[in-house]
Amino acid sequence: MDWLDRMKSAMEYIETNLADNISYDEIAQRACCSTYHFQRMFPFITGVSLSEYIRRRRLTLAAFELQTTDAKVIDVALKYGYDSPEAFARAFKNLHGIMPISARDKGVTLKAYPRMSFHISIKGDVEMNYRIEQKGPFEMFGAYGMVNSDPQKVYAEVAQFRQQCDVDGSVEGMNGLLGRFSNTILHAALYDHTGTSFKYMVSYFLPKGLEIPERFTKLSVPALTWAIFPEPQCDLIKLWGRIYSEWFPTSEYEQVEGPTFEMYYGTAGYVSGEIWIPVKKK
Repeated sequence: MDWLDRMKSAMEYIETNLADNISYDEIAQRACCSTYHFQRMFPFITGVSLSEYIRRRRLTLAAFELQTTDAKVIDVALKYGYDSPEAFARAFKNLHGIMPISARDKGVTLKAYPRMSFHISIKGDVEMNYRIEQKGPFEMFGAYGMVNSDPQKVYAEVAQFRQQCDVDGSVEGMNGLLGRFSNTILHAALYDHTGTSFKYMVSYFLPKGLEIPERFTKLSVPALTWAIFPEPQCDLIKLWGRIYSEWFPTSEYEQVEGPTFEMYYGTAGYVSGEIWIPVKKK
């Protein structure tokens, strides 16, 4: 079974269980990868997180049902996984802009998110450099903030946080501890992912014996195998998408649990970069 068939099988499972409990483990199993890898991969390929896609599909079907049947709002709410009419009403209004009971009004405008499908796209005309390296355990230190994992919000929030670290002196303080010029670019660690957010740490390798102020946080990284993707032009946003949509589907690797890194080299205005992702062979 190729990658396209596996993804179709995963989406078929989601679609047939929108009115039941959906197991993320089962979705990943149908895609022949780990749950962790599937949840990291999905938003880069589709532009929406897995949990948000399921939420939109359920509320789309709920709207159709309210509009075309005499079902009670509470029954529809429970059918599509909401514990109370109030929680369902909030979610319904956030998506459709109206309360559930108003879905039956004539001429009302509702939103429909269609079932997602996957198709073959001819790519591969642009090379992608990578290397696989095994590294022992190491420590990073830095300042972190919580960032929304919504693909439509994440890059703006990351840029805002990095700017905040410049303004509040975190970057200058770290470079000072490391004996580097103040305009030297620091790395970034992405870790502790939930369904909706993750920690983004402006960081650097922690030298042995260096005492750091309480304002900074340590991150211990275990021994892992890394897929490392260099990007001389530092267009890491585009590179993230290509890794998940082009490299992983055709490689013999999948992502494992652990932090990922955006490694930046150089000074402000003269930056190259790499993306580090912990992997294992399938």
